Amino acid sequence: MSRPNIIYVFADQMRSTALGCAGVERVHTPNLDAFAAQGMRFTNAVSNTPVCSPSRATLLTGLHALTHRLVFNDIMLRTDVRCLADVLNDAGYRCGYVGKWHIDVQDRGAFTPPGPRRRGFDDFWASYNCHHSYLNGYYYTGESPDSVWVDGYMPDAETDLAIGYLRQKAAQRDPFCLMLSWGPPHCPYRQAPQRYLDMYPPESIELMPSVRQGRVYGGNGPGPTAEEDRAKREQVAGYYAHVTALDECFGRLMAAIDAAGIAGNTIVVFSSDHGDMLYNHNRGWKCKPYRESMGIPLLVRWPGRVPAGRAAGGPVGIVDHMPTLLHLAGLAAPEGVQGQDLSAYFLGSDSAAPHSQLISFPVMPENYSYGVWRGVVTSQHTYATFRDKPWLLFDDQADPMQMTNLAGSPDHAALQADLDAQTRAWLERTGDPFEPSRTVADKYYRGHVGCVMPYFENETIRQGYAAHRKSSS
Repeated sequence: MSRPNIIYVFADQMRSTALGCAGVERVHTPNLDAFAAQGMRFTNAVSNTPVCSPSRATLLTGLHALTHRLVFNDIMLRTDVRCLADVLNDAGYRCGYVGKWHIDVQDRGAFTPPGPRRRGFDDFWASYNCHHSYLNGYYYTGESPDSVWVDGYMPDAETDLAIGYLRQKAAQRDPFCLMLSWGPPHCPYRQAPQRYLDMYPPESIELMPSVRQGRVYGGNGPGPTAEEDRAKREQVAGYYAHVTALDECFGRLMAAIDAAGIAGNTIVVFSSDHGDMLYNHNRGWKCKPYRESMGIPLLVRWPGRVPAGRAAGGPVGIVDHMPTLLHLAGLAAPEGVQGQDLSAYFLGSDSAAPHSQLISFPVMPENYSYGVWRGVVTSQHTYATFRDKPWLLFDDQADPMQMTNLAGSPDHAALQADLDAQTRAWLERTGDPFEPSRTVADKYYRGHVGCVMPYFENETIRQGYAAHRKSSS
Protein backbone atom coordinates (compact mmCIF):
# COMPACT_ATOMS: atom_id res chain seq x y z
CA MET A 1 0.00 0.00 0.00
CA SER A 2 1.33 3.43 -0.91
CA ARG A 3 1.91 6.08 1.71
CA PRO A 4 -1.24 7.99 2.60
CA ASN A 5 -1.98 11.46 1.31
CA ILE A 6 -2.24 14.09 4.05
CA ILE A 7 -4.71 16.97 3.91
CA TYR A 8 -4.44 19.27 6.91
CA VAL A 9 -7.07 21.99 7.17
CA PHE A 10 -6.93 24.60 9.89
CA ALA A 11 -8.71 27.79 10.83
CA ASP A 12 -7.32 30.79 12.66
CA GLN A 13 -8.62 31.42 16.18
CA MET A 14 -11.36 28.76 16.18
CA ARG A 15 -12.00 27.34 19.62
CA SER A 16 -12.89 23.75 20.43
CA THR A 17 -16.44 24.55 21.57
CA ALA A 18 -17.38 26.24 18.28
CA LEU A 19 -18.57 22.99 16.72
CA GLY A 20 -22.12 21.75 16.74
CA CYS A 21 -20.94 18.27 17.70
CA ALA A 22 -19.18 19.66 20.78
CA GLY A 23 -22.61 20.40 22.25
CA VAL A 24 -21.60 23.67 23.89
CA GLU A 25 -22.29 26.58 21.53
CA ARG A 26 -25.25 26.86 19.18
CA VAL A 27 -23.29 27.11 15.95
CA HIS A 28 -24.28 25.38 12.70
CA THR A 29 -21.51 23.05 11.44
CA PRO A 30 -23.21 20.11 9.68
CA ASN A 31 -20.23 19.17 7.50
CA LEU A 32 -17.72 19.18 10.33
CA ASP A 33 -20.17 17.27 12.53
CA ALA A 34 -20.56 14.61 9.83
CA PHE A 35 -16.79 14.47 9.41
CA ALA A 36 -16.34 13.99 13.17
CA ALA A 37 -18.68 10.99 12.99
CA GLN A 38 -16.46 9.48 10.28
CA GLY A 39 -13.31 9.65 12.39
CA MET A 40 -12.04 10.68 15.82
CA ARG A 41 -12.78 13.90 17.68
CA PHE A 42 -10.14 14.78 20.23
CA THR A 43 -12.05 16.70 22.89
CA ASN A 44 -8.98 17.86 24.81
CA ALA A 45 -6.78 19.18 22.01
CA VAL A 46 -4.76 22.25 22.94
CA SER A 47 -2.58 24.93 21.45
CA ASN A 48 0.66 24.72 23.41
CA THR A 49 1.39 28.44 22.91
CA PRO A 50 -1.94 30.02 21.95
CA VAL A 51 -1.06 32.77 19.52
CA CYS A 52 -0.66 32.68 15.73
CA SER A 53 3.02 32.57 14.75
CA PRO A 54 4.42 30.47 17.60
CA SER A 55 1.61 27.95 17.23
CA ARG A 56 2.06 27.66 13.46
CA ALA A 57 5.80 27.19 13.90
CA THR A 58 5.14 24.50 16.52
CA LEU A 59 2.77 22.73 14.11
CA LEU A 60 5.38 22.59 11.35
CA THR A 61 8.43 21.79 13.49
CA GLY A 62 7.13 19.66 16.37
CA LEU A 63 9.04 21.98 18.71
CA HIS A 64 7.93 24.21 21.56
CA ALA A 65 8.21 27.97 21.14
CA LEU A 66 11.44 28.49 23.06
CA THR A 67 13.11 25.79 20.97
CA HIS A 68 12.02 26.95 17.52
CA ARG A 69 12.49 30.54 18.86
CA LEU A 70 9.49 32.09 17.19
CA VAL A 71 8.23 33.28 20.55
CA PHE A 72 5.61 35.77 19.40
CA ASN A 73 4.14 37.12 16.17
CA ASP A 74 5.93 38.78 13.26
CA ILE A 75 9.39 37.33 13.26
CA MET A 76 10.67 34.75 10.79
CA LEU A 77 10.99 31.11 11.74
CA ARG A 78 14.63 30.10 11.59
CA THR A 79 15.50 28.20 8.42
CA ASP A 80 17.82 25.61 10.00
CA VAL A 81 14.95 23.54 11.44
CA ARG A 82 13.49 20.64 9.47
CA CYS A 83 9.74 20.99 9.05
CA LEU A 84 6.94 18.59 8.20
CA ALA A 85 7.13 19.13 4.43
CA ASP A 86 10.93 18.75 4.40
CA VAL A 87 10.62 15.22 5.76
CA LEU A 88 7.72 14.37 3.47
CA ASN A 89 9.60 15.63 0.40
CA ASP A 90 12.48 13.31 1.18
CA ALA A 91 10.02 10.40 1.13
CA GLY A 92 8.63 11.29 -2.29
CA TYR A 93 5.67 13.45 -1.30
CA ARG A 94 4.57 16.53 -3.21
CA CYS A 95 3.66 19.32 -0.78
CA GLY A 96 1.39 22.31 -1.34
CA TYR A 97 0.26 25.17 0.88
CA VAL A 98 -2.78 27.42 0.54
CA GLY A 99 -3.77 30.35 2.74
CA LYS A 100 -2.38 32.25 5.73
CA TRP A 101 1.30 31.62 6.56
CA HIS A 102 2.42 34.11 9.27
CA ILE A 103 5.85 32.67 10.03
CA ASP A 104 7.78 35.00 7.75
CA VAL A 105 9.12 38.56 8.10
CA GLN A 106 7.79 41.68 9.84
CA ASP A 107 6.22 42.88 6.59
CA ARG A 108 2.86 41.15 6.74
CA GLY A 109 2.31 41.88 3.07
CA ALA A 110 5.63 40.40 1.95
CA PHE A 111 5.97 37.85 -0.83
CA THR A 112 7.58 34.65 0.43
CA PRO A 113 9.93 33.58 -2.39
CA PRO A 114 10.60 29.99 -3.41
CA GLY A 115 13.30 28.43 -1.28
CA PRO A 116 13.90 27.75 2.38
CA ARG A 117 11.36 30.32 3.62
CA ARG A 118 8.57 28.13 2.21
CA ARG A 119 9.64 25.26 4.52
CA GLY A 120 9.37 22.50 1.92
CA PHE A 121 6.03 23.45 0.34
CA ASP A 122 7.61 23.55 -3.08
CA ASP A 123 5.05 21.82 -5.28
CA PHE A 124 2.28 24.41 -4.95
CA TRP A 125 2.09 27.75 -3.21
CA ALA A 126 -0.91 30.10 -2.95
CA SER A 127 -0.33 31.96 0.27
CA TYR A 128 0.21 35.27 2.05
CA ASN A 129 2.12 36.08 5.20
CA CYS A 130 -0.70 37.69 7.20
CA HIS A 131 -3.79 39.78 6.63
CA HIS A 132 -7.34 39.78 7.93
CA SER A 133 -9.09 41.23 4.89
CA TYR A 134 -11.60 38.48 4.26
CA LEU A 135 -13.71 40.32 1.69
CA ASN A 136 -10.90 42.28 0.04
CA GLY A 137 -7.88 40.02 0.28
CA TYR A 138 -4.96 38.74 -1.74
CA TYR A 139 -2.42 35.96 -2.01
CA TYR A 140 0.77 35.17 -3.90
CA THR A 141 1.25 32.12 -6.06
CA GLY A 142 4.14 30.35 -7.70
CA GLU A 143 7.25 32.42 -8.29
CA SER A 144 5.46 35.71 -8.94
CA PRO A 145 5.80 38.60 -6.45
CA ASP A 146 2.60 40.12 -7.87
CA SER A 147 -0.35 39.84 -5.50
CA VAL A 148 -3.52 38.12 -6.75
CA TRP A 149 -6.60 39.95 -5.46
CA VAL A 150 -9.77 38.09 -4.56
CA ASP A 151 -13.30 39.21 -5.35
CA GLY A 152 -15.42 37.70 -2.60
CA TYR A 153 -14.72 35.73 0.55
CA MET A 154 -11.11 34.61 0.96
CA PRO A 155 -11.87 31.10 2.28
CA ASP A 156 -14.03 30.41 -0.79
CA ALA A 157 -11.15 31.28 -3.10
CA GLU A 158 -8.64 29.36 -0.99
CA THR A 159 -10.87 26.28 -0.97
CA ASP A 160 -11.14 26.47 -4.76
CA LEU A 161 -7.35 26.56 -5.00
CA ALA A 162 -7.04 23.58 -2.66
CA ILE A 163 -9.61 21.58 -4.63
CA GLY A 164 -7.78 22.31 -7.88
CA TYR A 165 -4.52 21.09 -6.38
CA LEU A 166 -5.92 17.87 -4.91
CA ARG A 167 -7.65 17.03 -8.19
CA GLN A 168 -4.34 17.41 -9.99
CA LYS A 169 -2.49 15.29 -7.45
CA ALA A 170 -5.17 12.60 -7.40
CA ALA A 171 -4.38 11.88 -11.04
CA GLN A 172 -0.70 11.27 -10.27
CA ARG A 173 1.11 8.45 -8.49
CA ASP A 174 3.10 10.30 -5.85
CA PRO A 175 1.54 10.86 -2.43
CA PHE A 176 0.87 14.48 -1.55
CA CYS A 177 0.45 16.72 1.46
CA LEU A 178 -1.82 19.75 1.27
CA MET A 179 -2.17 22.31 4.04
CA LEU A 180 -5.15 24.68 3.80
CA SER A 181 -5.04 27.59 6.25
CA TRP A 182 -8.12 29.82 6.50
CA GLY A 183 -7.96 33.28 8.11
CA PRO A 184 -11.38 33.32 9.85
CA PRO A 185 -12.97 33.11 12.35
CA HIS A 186 -10.25 35.47 13.61
CA CYS A 187 -11.60 39.01 13.85
CA PRO A 188 -12.89 41.15 12.14
CA TYR A 189 -15.88 39.03 13.12
CA ARG A 190 -18.46 40.88 11.04
CA GLN A 191 -16.44 40.54 7.81
CA ALA A 192 -18.32 37.42 6.74
CA PRO A 193 -20.70 37.08 3.77
CA GLN A 194 -24.11 38.52 4.57
CA ARG A 195 -25.99 35.27 4.08
CA TYR A 196 -24.07 33.75 6.99
CA LEU A 197 -24.48 36.83 9.15
CA ASP A 198 -28.21 36.59 8.53
CA MET A 199 -28.21 33.11 10.08
CA TYR A 200 -27.21 34.57 13.45
CA PRO A 201 -29.31 37.58 14.53
CA PRO A 202 -27.43 39.06 17.51
CA GLU A 203 -30.53 38.98 19.72
CA SER A 204 -30.72 35.20 19.23
CA ILE A 205 -27.18 34.52 20.46
CA GLU A 206 -26.88 32.58 23.70
CA LEU A 207 -23.72 33.75 25.42
CA MET A 208 -21.73 31.21 27.40
CA PRO A 209 -22.17 31.44 31.20
CA SER A 210 -18.73 32.90 31.85
CA VAL A 211 -19.38 35.81 29.46
CA ARG A 212 -21.76 37.36 31.97
CA GLN A 213 -19.17 37.86 34.70
CA GLY A 214 -18.33 41.49 33.99
CA ARG A 215 -18.21 44.41 31.63
CA VAL A 216 -16.26 44.46 28.40
CA TYR A 217 -12.57 43.77 29.10
CA GLY A 218 -12.46 45.10 32.64
CA GLY A 219 -14.74 48.16 32.44
CA ASN A 220 -16.03 49.71 35.64
CA GLY A 221 -19.22 48.40 37.19
CA PRO A 222 -20.70 45.05 38.16
CA GLY A 223 -21.88 43.92 34.77
CA PRO A 224 -22.36 44.79 31.09
CA THR A 225 -24.57 47.64 30.01
CA ALA A 226 -27.27 46.98 27.41
CA GLU A 227 -25.01 48.50 24.74
CA GLU A 228 -22.09 46.31 25.75
CA ASP A 229 -24.28 43.23 25.83
CA ARG A 230 -25.49 44.00 22.30
CA ALA A 231 -21.90 44.55 21.13
CA LYS A 232 -20.84 41.20 22.55
CA ARG A 233 -23.69 39.39 20.84
CA GLU A 234 -22.89 41.05 17.51
CA GLN A 235 -19.28 39.93 17.68
CA VAL A 236 -20.12 36.37 18.74
CA ALA A 237 -22.74 36.23 15.96
CA GLY A 238 -20.09 37.26 13.43
CA TYR A 239 -17.72 34.63 14.77
CA TYR A 240 -20.39 31.98 14.31
CA ALA A 241 -21.11 33.26 10.80
CA HIS A 242 -17.44 32.74 9.88
CA VAL A 243 -17.47 29.25 11.39
CA THR A 244 -20.54 28.24 9.39
CA ALA A 245 -19.01 29.69 6.22
CA LEU A 246 -15.87 27.62 6.82
CA ASP A 247 -18.03 24.57 7.45
CA GLU A 248 -19.52 24.97 3.99
CA CYS A 249 -16.03 25.31 2.49
CA PHE A 250 -14.99 22.16 4.33
CA GLY A 251 -17.99 20.32 2.91
CA ARG A 252 -16.95 21.29 -0.61
CA LEU A 253 -13.43 20.07 0.05
CA MET A 254 -14.68 16.71 1.36
CA ALA A 255 -16.92 16.28 -1.66
CA ALA A 256 -13.93 16.91 -3.92
CA ILE A 257 -11.86 14.30 -2.06
CA ASP A 258 -14.65 11.75 -2.49
CA ALA A 259 -15.11 12.63 -6.16
CA ALA A 260 -11.38 12.27 -6.79
CA GLY A 261 -11.49 8.73 -5.40
CA ILE A 262 -8.74 9.28 -2.83
CA ALA A 263 -10.69 9.23 0.45
CA GLY A 264 -9.62 5.70 1.38
CA ASN A 265 -5.91 6.50 1.44
CA THR A 266 -6.01 10.07 2.66
CA ILE A 267 -5.54 11.28 6.23
CA VAL A 268 -7.67 14.39 6.69
CA VAL A 269 -7.20 16.61 9.74
CA PHE A 270 -9.26 19.61 10.79
CA SER A 271 -7.90 21.87 13.53
CA SER A 272 -6.94 25.46 14.42
CA ASP A 273 -3.85 27.33 15.56
CA HIS A 274 -5.54 28.49 18.81
CA GLY A 275 -8.91 29.57 20.15
CA ASP A 276 -10.64 32.83 21.09
CA MET A 277 -11.84 34.07 24.47
CA LEU A 278 -14.70 36.09 22.91
CA TYR A 279 -15.49 37.85 26.24
CA ASN A 280 -15.48 34.66 28.30
CA HIS A 281 -14.08 35.41 31.76
CA ASN A 282 -14.20 39.06 30.69
CA ARG A 283 -11.27 38.63 28.33
CA GLY A 284 -10.67 38.67 24.60
CA TRP A 285 -8.62 37.04 21.86
CA LYS A 286 -5.93 34.49 22.78
CA CYS A 287 -2.65 34.22 24.77
CA LYS A 288 -4.38 32.79 27.85
CA PRO A 289 -4.57 29.36 29.53
CA TYR A 290 -8.37 29.27 29.58
CA ARG A 291 -10.09 26.59 27.53
CA GLU A 292 -11.57 29.14 25.11
CA SER A 293 -8.10 30.43 24.19
CA MET A 294 -6.01 27.26 24.08
CA GLY A 295 -8.66 24.63 23.36
CA ILE A 296 -8.84 23.81 19.65
CA PRO A 297 -10.86 21.46 17.46
CA LEU A 298 -9.06 18.33 16.33
CA LEU A 299 -10.90 15.97 13.99
CA VAL A 300 -9.05 13.16 12.18
CA ARG A 301 -10.30 10.77 9.50
CA TRP A 302 -8.50 7.91 7.79
CA PRO A 303 -11.06 5.31 6.71
CA GLY A 304 -10.32 1.82 7.96
CA ARG A 305 -7.42 3.00 10.15
CA VAL A 306 -8.65 5.77 12.47
CA PRO A 307 -11.75 4.52 14.35
CA ALA A 308 -14.96 6.20 13.28
CA GLY A 309 -17.35 7.96 15.63
CA ARG A 310 -15.03 8.08 18.64
CA ALA A 311 -14.39 10.94 21.06
CA ALA A 312 -11.04 10.84 22.86
CA GLY A 313 -10.26 12.94 25.94
CA GLY A 314 -6.50 12.61 26.32
CA PRO A 315 -4.59 15.90 26.05
CA VAL A 316 -3.15 16.31 22.54
CA GLY A 317 -0.95 19.31 21.73
CA ILE A 318 -0.23 20.98 18.43
CA VAL A 319 3.40 20.05 19.10
CA ASP A 320 2.36 16.41 18.61
CA HIS A 321 0.72 16.83 15.20
CA MET A 322 3.91 16.80 13.13
CA PRO A 323 5.56 13.65 14.58
CA THR A 324 2.21 11.85 14.69
CA LEU A 325 1.42 12.53 11.04
CA LEU A 326 4.91 11.45 10.01
CA HIS A 327 4.59 8.17 11.90
CA LEU A 328 1.14 7.54 10.43
CA ALA A 329 2.81 7.92 7.04
CA GLY A 330 5.49 5.40 8.06
CA LEU A 331 8.22 8.01 8.51
CA ALA A 332 10.46 8.94 11.42
CA ALA A 333 10.36 12.39 12.94
CA PRO A 334 13.57 14.45 12.86
CA GLU A 335 15.96 14.10 15.76
CA GLY A 336 15.20 16.53 18.56
CA VAL A 337 11.48 16.86 17.91
CA GLN A 338 9.72 17.56 21.21
CA GLY A 339 6.22 16.49 20.24
CA GLN A 340 5.03 12.99 21.06
CA ASP A 341 4.29 10.33 18.46
CA LEU A 342 0.61 9.71 19.18
CA SER A 343 -0.03 7.55 16.12
CA ALA A 344 -1.13 4.60 18.27
CA TYR A 345 -3.60 6.86 20.06
CA PHE A 346 -4.93 8.18 16.76
CA LEU A 347 -5.40 4.59 15.59
CA GLY A 348 -7.53 3.75 18.60
CA SER A 349 -5.28 2.64 21.45
CA ASP A 350 -6.60 4.38 24.58
CA SER A 351 -3.53 3.22 26.52
CA ALA A 352 -1.39 5.42 24.27
CA ALA A 353 -3.11 8.62 25.40
CA PRO A 354 -0.66 11.25 26.69
CA HIS A 355 -0.73 12.06 30.38
CA SER A 356 -0.27 15.81 30.08
CA GLN A 357 0.61 18.70 27.80
CA LEU A 358 2.85 21.67 28.44
CA ILE A 359 1.17 25.02 27.83
CA SER A 360 3.21 28.20 27.94
CA PHE A 361 3.49 31.83 26.99
CA PRO A 362 7.13 32.93 27.15
CA VAL A 363 6.77 36.51 25.84
CA MET A 364 3.88 38.77 26.83
CA PRO A 365 3.41 42.34 25.55
CA GLU A 366 4.17 44.72 28.40
CA ASN A 367 0.87 46.58 28.01
CA TYR A 368 -1.08 43.40 28.85
CA SER A 369 -2.61 43.13 32.31
CA TYR A 370 -0.81 39.90 33.20
CA GLY A 371 2.62 38.38 32.71
CA VAL A 372 4.21 35.29 31.24
CA TRP A 373 2.90 31.95 32.41
CA ARG A 374 3.47 28.21 32.20
CA GLY A 375 1.22 25.27 32.99
CA VAL A 376 -0.13 21.84 32.11
CA VAL A 377 -3.32 20.31 30.81
CA THR A 378 -4.23 16.76 31.81
CA SER A 379 -7.28 14.67 31.00
CA GLN A 380 -9.03 16.30 33.97
CA HIS A 381 -7.30 19.54 34.94
CA THR A 382 -5.93 22.81 33.64
CA TYR A 383 -3.22 24.51 35.67
CA ALA A 384 -1.27 27.70 35.00
CA THR A 385 1.22 29.65 37.09
CA PHE A 386 2.97 32.98 36.86
CA ARG A 387 6.66 33.17 37.73
CA ASP A 388 5.86 34.15 41.31
CA LYS A 389 2.48 32.58 42.09
CA PRO A 390 -0.14 30.15 40.78
CA TRP A 391 -2.80 31.67 38.52
CA LEU A 392 -5.47 29.14 37.55
CA LEU A 393 -6.54 25.64 38.52
CA PHE A 394 -9.69 24.12 37.05
CA ASP A 395 -11.32 20.73 37.29
CA ASP A 396 -12.38 20.51 33.66
CA GLN A 397 -14.58 17.47 34.17
CA ALA A 398 -16.55 18.79 37.15
CA ASP A 399 -16.43 22.38 35.89
CA PRO A 400 -16.21 22.35 32.07
CA MET A 401 -16.98 26.09 31.79
CA GLN A 402 -14.06 26.79 34.16
CA MET A 403 -16.17 28.96 36.44
CA THR A 404 -14.41 28.10 39.72
CA ASN A 405 -10.70 28.80 40.09
CA LEU A 406 -9.28 26.34 42.62
CA ALA A 407 -5.78 27.88 42.75
CA GLY A 408 -4.92 28.71 46.33
CA SER A 409 -7.73 26.61 47.77
CA PRO A 410 -6.55 24.74 50.89
CA ASP A 411 -8.78 21.81 49.93
CA HIS A 412 -6.86 21.43 46.66
CA ALA A 413 -3.33 22.14 47.89
CA ALA A 414 -2.08 18.62 47.15
CA LEU A 415 -3.53 18.68 43.63
CA GLN A 416 -2.03 22.10 42.99
CA ALA A 417 1.37 20.94 44.21
CA ASP A 418 1.22 17.89 41.92
CA LEU A 419 0.28 19.94 38.85
CA ASP A 420 2.95 22.50 39.66
CA ALA A 421 5.51 19.68 39.90
CA GLN A 422 4.35 18.37 36.53
CA THR A 423 4.78 21.85 35.08
CA ARG A 424 8.32 22.14 36.47
CA ALA A 425 9.17 18.71 35.06
CA TRP A 426 8.02 19.84 31.61
CA LEU A 427 10.13 22.98 31.89
CA GLU A 428 13.19 20.94 32.78
CA ARG A 429 12.49 18.51 29.94
CA THR A 430 12.21 21.33 27.38
CA GLY A 431 15.06 23.46 28.74
CA ASP A 432 12.80 26.35 29.76
CA PRO A 433 14.22 28.49 32.63
CA PHE A 434 10.92 30.44 32.93
CA GLU A 435 12.59 33.80 32.47
CA PRO A 436 10.88 37.22 32.48
CA SER A 437 9.22 38.31 29.26
CA ARG A 438 11.73 41.03 28.46
CA THR A 439 14.66 38.64 28.95
CA VAL A 440 13.19 36.22 26.42
CA ALA A 441 12.24 39.02 24.02
CA ASP A 442 15.76 40.43 24.15
CA LYS A 443 17.13 37.01 23.19
CA TYR A 444 14.79 36.11 20.34
CA TYR A 445 12.87 39.25 19.47
CA ARG A 446 15.54 41.83 18.78
CA GLY A 447 14.02 45.13 17.81
CA HIS A 448 10.95 44.60 19.97
CA VAL A 449 9.14 47.52 21.58
CA GLY A 450 7.61 46.56 24.92
CA CYS A 451 7.95 42.87 23.97
CA VAL A 452 6.05 43.42 20.71
CA MET A 453 7.70 43.31 17.31
CA PRO A 454 6.54 46.24 15.17
CA TYR A 455 4.97 45.05 11.93
CA PHE A 456 3.67 46.71 8.79
CA GLU A 457 2.29 46.10 5.32
CA ASN A 458 4.38 47.44 2.48
CA GLU A 459 3.31 50.35 0.30
CA THR A 460 2.56 48.12 -2.71
CA ILE A 461 -0.02 46.20 -0.70
CA ARG A 462 -1.55 49.40 0.72
CA GLN A 463 -1.95 50.72 -2.81
CA GLY A 464 -3.38 47.37 -3.86
CA TYR A 465 -6.11 47.58 -1.22
CA ALA A 466 -7.13 50.99 -2.47
CA ALA A 467 -7.12 49.94 -6.12
CA HIS A 468 -9.05 46.76 -5.46
CA ARG A 469 -11.71 48.54 -3.39
CA LYS A 470 -12.09 51.10 -6.16
CA SER A 471 -12.44 48.45 -8.88
CA SER A 472 -14.94 46.49 -6.79
CA SER A 473 -17.17 49.49 -6.00
